[in-house]
Amino acid sequence: MTERRTTSRNGYRNRRTVWAVLLMVLLCTALLAGCGQKNAEADGGAPEIEGLTFDHEMELAYADQFHVYYYNDDYEVITVEGGEDYMLIPEGGEIPAGTPEEMVVIEKPVDNIYLAASSAMALFKSMDALDTIAFSGTKADDWYIEEAAEAMNSGKIAFAGKYSSPDYEMLLDEGCDLAIESTMITHAPEVKEKIEELGIPVFVDHSSYESHPLGRVEWIRLYGVLTDHEEQADAFFNEQAKIIEEMADIEDTGKTVAFFFVNSNGQVVVRAGDDYIPHMIDIAGGEYIFPDLVNEDSEMASMKISMEEFYAGAVDADYLIYNASIESPLTSLDQLYDKSDAFREFKAVKEGHVYTTDKYLYQATDITGELIRDIHTMLTEDGGEMTFLTKVE
Repeated sequence: MTERRTTSRNGYRNRRTVWAVLLMVLLCTALLAGCGQKNAEADGGAPEIEGLTFDHEMELAYADQFHVYYYNDDYEVITVEGGEDYMLIPEGGEIPAGTPEEMVVIEKPVDNIYLAASSAMALFKSMDALDTIAFSGTKADDWYIEEAAEAMNSGKIAFAGKYSSPDYEMLLDEGCDLAIESTMITHAPEVKEKIEELGIPVFVDHSSYESHPLGRVEWIRLYGVLTDHEEQADAFFNEQAKIIEEMADIEDTGKTVAFFFVNSNGQVVVRAGDDYIPHMIDIAGGEYIFPDLVNEDSEMASMKISMEEFYAGAVDADYLIYNASIESPLTSLDQLYDKSDAFREFKAVKEGHVYTTDKYLYQATDITGELIRDIHTMLTEDGGEMTFLTKVE
């Protein structure tokens, strides 16, 4: 069910001013040294574990779905909002006697991973940690990340079955030491239980619940801790954060943007107003056409509305971006008309302001900042060289 909030569009648009003011503070506190000295014990954040002494917490700039706590002797604890807690044991270390039974124990080094959460592959690639992945839940032909496809074709990474039907025998026989799953695993809880029964810990990635676009990218810092690639992870995240810093003073163009696709049932799939995609549009100087949409039925950012509802809200949008990360990109306006003849009446169609993403977008979680730059280029130059967007004519 779709509901409209009463918050004004001006209120939504003014968020950019707040981000501009806070940006330098966020970057300086979070990224200068990789992690700060937040007193998590004082605010109740760090789990108290008998036998370990809490030292400090990783300071995060944008992510709010995980926390990393550092203890003495190179022990770490990762907590995931709405998920589980994970104890990272240093190489040669022992499980502390006071470790809670419900805490998932992961022993380092982690270098034989089954990666079923495909959105994380780009993060591993960008911190030069592909060699820690031994198994993939995605086939080589389905990767749009060139390095991942090459690793699979060369045999460095083996296909071990999709998340819902992994090759348990392969994972066990070839020494898988960690399975990284997306939240899709909640639809197949028996699979998670089976993997754990084999003695393989399971980490569930909740990055899709991040509302800020760089919050998803910041999960690279979590994986840096997990694989001992913190320096590389922080360096890459800093570069992506600079893109946002450069755009902090971008003026509002006043242009409205619809981001959507049409499913096989003829419904239009859009994003909730507080999702990271609307935030990206806002940072780039535009206005998401549905700023007040909320999804009351689930925490999913995507929501389905009828073509009639979409028409009423987006017919006068200045720009249309067709989200082709799930299906094939548009190659012509005729393909859009095939989905509904009503698109002929849209302002953006009449003025030639229709764009499509490519399928690489879904897997390119590492360079989210580039999509923000693309949207800004679209709004100010009506085209130009882009990474993810292509004009549809």
